[in-house]
Amino acid sequence: MGVVGGLLLIAAIVLFFVQRHYRLKLRSLKLATPATTADLHHLQQQVAEEIGGGNLREYVKVSGQIVVDQPLISELRQVPCVHYRMCVSREYEEQVRETDSEGRTRWRTERRSDTISSNSQTIPFRVRDRYGEIEVDARGADIETIQVLDEFRPANTAGRLTFGSFQVNLGTLAFGSGNTIGYRYQEWILPVDRQVLVVGTASDQTGTLRIERPTAKGQKFFVSLKSEDSLSQDTSNAVLYSTIGAAACGGLGILLILVGLL
Repeated sequence: MGVVGGLLLIAAIVLFFVQRHYRLKLRSLKLATPATTADLHHLQQQVAEEIGGGNLREYVKVSGQIVVDQPLISELRQVPCVHYRMCVSREYEEQVRETDSEGRTRWRTERRSDTISSNSQTIPFRVRDRYGEIEVDARGADIETIQVLDEFRPANTAGRLTFGSFQVNLGTLAFGSGNTIGYRYQEWILPVDRQVLVVGTASDQTGTLRIERPTAKGQKFFVSLKSEDSLSQDTSNAVLYSTIGAAACGGLGILLILVGLL
């Protein structure tokens, strides 16, 4: 019981940090000033006239369509986007030895996976609303994506993996034990032409008005494919469920530890 109680306490700690993350995100969503691209260009002019160009710093939320002249091409699916994340993993079977409470030993086959390659890329893009456009430097942002690939390919004797622009010579990889079953290819993207909500700092420090990563503590930077109302509801639910989960796991974990000590 003590072991199970300890695991539940660990789960409670993890859920505590999860709810803290979502609570800060919800706070940031409410704290950010709603703005159109026209509002931000007008504000930039006002600040420049009053204290000089390059001094605008405003935490905002802007909705619009992703626009980019030369999109990024994702590594695996080869689809146009402004951000992608990919992962190639080896799936294999391994014999695992188990010993029961009576000391009897048995072997069972367990399926496992190891990541052999992962990569992500992000390029600047523009958000266009009915009034105009504003540049977004999404580096460092929490970017919501859609999964465009989850494909398993059985192992073969070719000695080389290729998928899209991804290539790797298996002879250069150091695999551990286990019988290789095959390889799984996964990819997530932020596609072009989609409606997004961007929450970040509007700044003209570089001479160009853009939304970028905030420097102020407690201000989250994220790009969402959801509307503000939908994101607010989903985030509120995540805060509620993770809080309940943390309390339940923590309480039950402490109880089991105490019972185990008696």
